[in-house]
Amino acid sequence: MSSPRYRTLFLSDLHLGAIGSRPDLVLAFLRANPAATYVLAGDVLDLWQPLLPHWRAEDQAVIDHLNQRQADGATLVWLRGNHDPDPMRAPAHVRLNATPVTRHVHTAADGTRFLVVHGDEADSRLVRAHVMTRLGSRIDHGLRRLDHRLRRLGRGARGEARSAIEALLMSLNRWAYARRAHERRLVAMARAEGLDGVICGHFHIAGLHADHGLIYANCGDWVDSFTGLIERRDGAILLSGGRAAPGATARPGGDTDRAPDLALART
Repeated sequence: MSSPRYRTLFLSDLHLGAIGSRPDLVLAFLRANPAATYVLAGDVLDLWQPLLPHWRAEDQAVIDHLNQRQADGATLVWLRGNHDPDPMRAPAHVRLNATPVTRHVHTAADGTRFLVVHGDEADSRLVRAHVMTRLGSRIDHGLRRLDHRLRRLGRGARGEARSAIEALLMSLNRWAYARRAHERRLVAMARAEGLDGVICGHFHIAGLHADHGLIYANCGDWVDSFTGLIERRDGAILLSGGRAAPGATARPGGDTDRAPDLALART
């Protein structure tokens, strides 16, 4: 395996197989940012629709790329999210070469230790119910299908402009988590284990800060924000990607340093 550009790449909420996913951007990001370790913080696959009607060549290319990186010597860590199917029930060609886990402790190059979870642990029992996950997927699927039809009627290219429906979905999501109680709950989990911070996904709200006393890092997603987290060789964690705020490095104790955003490569 050639020398990787970064020590670790953290991605979550790819939602491969869902109508709103952007596997083309995921693959471009992966190719532009090779790493020694890939940590997938849940919701890699979203296969609620029967017979994978939205499984495209681009979706398969992401799975093939990650599996090839693992075969070439990279470490692949997969945390199963609330949308990820039972690996044994997923079609063989969409499976990752990694055994899914529910939690992981990542030690950065500078010794900073992170609890890595998907993030749905911070939701209420009602929201975490399996039927609610399926219902949410169906609603999202329906709205995004409507959005695609409206775009076709308008004969406009998708581009990167956010449509009214996409903006509505993102606004509703941010409203639901506006009080940031989910951040405090996850930070409390890391604190209880004597760790320095938490890395998660799930909420589709990218973030990197130490507002609650420890580092809170959210990978974002590849449906709305198109972001990921990168660990440099010196252990610094950066938020990188398309619709997120400029990147930042964070350290224990609440000290946050601004850093240049890492451009999201597109092919």
